[in-house]
Amino acid sequence: DLEAALTMIKDITREAEVGAIYEGTVVKITDFGAFVQILPGTDGLVHISQLANYRVKKVTDIVKEGDTLKVKVLEVGRDGKIRLSHKAVKEDE
Repeated sequence: DLEAALTMIKDITREAEVGAIYEGTVVKITDFGAFVQILPGTDGLVHISQLANYRVKKVTDIVKEGDTLKVKVLEVGRDGKIRLSHKAVKEDE
């Protein structure tokens, strides 16, 4: 139906808002962090230092690909890169 189609288009064209909290999916793990899809076609990086409020040795100690993760948008760079934090969500709760 039309309303469902409009909602889908809004979701696809939505942009990440700084300060907003999203429930995303971990799509890629690297040594320095995890890439999380927060909107359709929109991924951001949770740096290893932003995964927990303690020192994390390995990203995979905290998250695995396919995991759902609540993240807060810290910054959207001029280059479009999105910096995310899981630690900031925990601190806000």
